[in-house]
Amino acid sequence: MDEPSAFFSSESPSDSSLPPQPFQRVPPNVRRRLRQTVQYAIPFGLGVCAVLVAIVIYGHFTPAPTPLTARDVQTTVAETLASATPLPAYSALVYQAIQPSLVLIQVKTTDTQGKPGEGLGSGVVVDSSGDILTALHVVSDSTTIQVTFADGTQSSAQVTTKQPENDIAVLHTDKLPAQLVPATLGNPNAMHVGDEAYVVGNPFGLYSSMTAGVISGFERSFQMPNSTQKIQHLIQIDAPVNPGNSGGPLLNRSGQVVGIVEGLLNPNNEDVFIGIGFAVPITIAGGAAGLPLD
Repeated sequence: MDEPSAFFSSESPSDSSLPPQPFQRVPPNVRRRLRQTVQYAIPFGLGVCAVLVAIVIYGHFTPAPTPLTARDVQTTVAETLASATPLPAYSALVYQAIQPSLVLIQVKTTDTQGKPGEGLGSGVVVDSSGDILTALHVVSDSTTIQVTFADGTQSSAQVTTKQPENDIAVLHTDKLPAQLVPATLGNPNAMHVGDEAYVVGNPFGLYSSMTAGVISGFERSFQMPNSTQKIQHLIQIDAPVNPGNSGGPLLNRSGQVVGIVEGLLNPNNEDVFIGIGFAVPITIAGGAAGLPLD
């Protein structure tokens, strides 16, 4: 008799046939951490909600800023400019630059009959040795020369170099001030008709006076009063020039010396300025003091 064959089922046993899983409890430390997290999260969430509500309320009751108009911008700019400290004028800067280098020249003279006289003019310190450029006619007939520097230092002086063809002289003093300030020299060849022109000197003995004008022309000639000598290659200016200005500096807008004041032209033969003054270019006058010429 055949033995019965074994039967193998391909189906998995049902879940009911699995043994029941035991119930797992949450550990106390985990529950404690969860409880603490919830306790902290609730106040934080309430705070965030309160901030959001405050922002909404503020935005609702606060009006939007009024847009700026073009008039508002112009008014603000005007008020700002009005309150700002204005920059000094070019003429003020020029004066500040040259004033420490300016000198007053006073001379005593004797005429052909032995009668004593006095004269005055201007000059400018041009190097660290204290050499002073001035007009030759200021000191040509002098018996004594006294120079007063910008700080009040006074000293006798002598003519060390003469340039008669250009009416230029160089003075050297017996005493120098404690602080010697040579002027800065400029280039007259870089200037044009219409450029600013400033003259600083001692007209009529009015120490350290300034006048302003423009360059009126170049390559002018000037007949010296009571002389047959004619000075060539002069700069013409309309900055007022009067007796006492002779020998002083002609300056550009940067405060640089571009010439030495020579004299003034007046058809009436009077020493009164009528609008035409002359200066020797510093590129010529400086040669008397051994300065480099451009």
